[in-house]
Amino acid sequence: MSDAEGSGSYLDAPRIVHPPPGPRSRELLADQARWETDAVAYSHYFPIAVRSARGSTIEDVDGNRFIDWVAGISVLNLGHRHPRLTAALETQSREVWHALELPTEARVRFLKELEACLPGTLRNNARIFFTVTGGDAIETAVQLADFAQQRHGTLTFSGAYHGVHGGAVRLTSGRRYHTDSPFVGGSVVRVPFPDPYRPVLGADEGAAGTIAYLEHLVNDPASGVDSVSAVLVEPILGEGGYVVPPDDFLPSLREFCDRHGILLIADEVQTGLGRTGRMWGVEHSGVTPDILCMAKTIGGGIPLSVVAYRADLVKELPRGFHLGTYRGNPLALAVGTEVLKVLREGDLLARTAHRGAALMDRFRAMGERHPSIGDVRGKGFMVGVEFVNDRTTRRPWGDRAKAMRSALFARGVLMHTAGAWDQVLRFMAPLTIEDELLERGLLAFEDALESLDGPAGVPAGHRVKVPSSVPGWHPSAGPELGLPGPSHPIGPHPGADGETDDA
Repeated sequence: MSDAEGSGSYLDAPRIVHPPPGPRSRELLADQARWETDAVAYSHYFPIAVRSARGSTIEDVDGNRFIDWVAGISVLNLGHRHPRLTAALETQSREVWHALELPTEARVRFLKELEACLPGTLRNNARIFFTVTGGDAIETAVQLADFAQQRHGTLTFSGAYHGVHGGAVRLTSGRRYHTDSPFVGGSVVRVPFPDPYRPVLGADEGAAGTIAYLEHLVNDPASGVDSVSAVLVEPILGEGGYVVPPDDFLPSLREFCDRHGILLIADEVQTGLGRTGRMWGVEHSGVTPDILCMAKTIGGGIPLSVVAYRADLVKELPRGFHLGTYRGNPLALAVGTEVLKVLREGDLLARTAHRGAALMDRFRAMGERHPSIGDVRGKGFMVGVEFVNDRTTRRPWGDRAKAMRSALFARGVLMHTAGAWDQVLRFMAPLTIEDELLERGLLAFEDALESLDGPAGVPAGHRVKVPSSVPGWHPSAGPELGLPGPSHPIGPHPGADGETDDA
């Protein structure tokens, strides 16, 4: 496939022709800084101006090409400008762009497709709320739970990220998000998330300690918790550091909620829509939530979020229960329908699970050679690499993770941090990334590690150098991922051819 064919990635990435930021990028960054708010964050982490993006790659205005392992913070699970999504957007753009809540064919097609994709007993047994952002969806879900239960009180977890606008910031755990917001306090109770690497309540031995603490909160009249309406949980922590809880956590949490008449809300904004190798993160444990929130990938890059809830949860909601002019935009819904179809058809989810396991093995092998890596964890294409100063004390090393982000950027690979101390680098590339780009990114990752750690302890023959300035370079060294079939973007090819997010 040539660059002129209009689909798939730039297959010569990474290509650095001007050390970033190049001269034109510097001009546009200066213009942005002149007119836009100081609150902009991502241009400080990745100081480039984007000219175009395709598949799993980005080209800046200076001609540099980057492998994109950020994907808009899991917004682009199907990559930049997937041909089927592009076609759906073009078709819808010739029909209607905005319709408030009036039914359109695009709206009804999306509803039917989504209902068939929902997990467990929600499938074909749910009602749908359209929202705009992930935080908007979370706010709506909590509002809905309180209305259905006729009481207030939400249990959330340490490390949780549920958005930062409006009331959603109360549900997010990070102190840094609360500093400038008037929406603090309220009926939110935080519980330690069961982190096997940094256990607080015995999470390294399962979820029993966490569940026992939850039982204390609802049963002990002196616990300080007056009432609980819902438990809000991410199946895997996102901004909290890609923390995978013990296998028994979600099933035990579901049982806890059922025992006490509490609703379970799953925040699948980052874990949903194929990211973990299943359509939904909760499917790994066989748990069905009462309310499910989705955003990011569901719009393929166009703002769209959705709340799905049990059809019998409430008899009737007041009209205008949760308002928003841009809810259910027809352009986003047309793209969203195609997102769901692409994920349901073919073997993309199975390939993501298989390639993700191989990817984890590669990162863990690097960890054996580089003591700055304390832990590697994840599912599918949701992988966290945690950096520590000392493996014995597990002291988080945020500066090393940030230095790795910069070293990777210089080598033409975009990767971002997460975790309470920004000590985790998270892999969240599009599920459709070509094998050769994945391999080059891994080689660049180890090269960046060696540039910071030095070669001490690295066996002969394992050192890698990444000639990122050579167009069309393909690695000949390093172990293969061992994946079946030729590498190719998923889907047909027509013709010739920071640290916050609230997507």
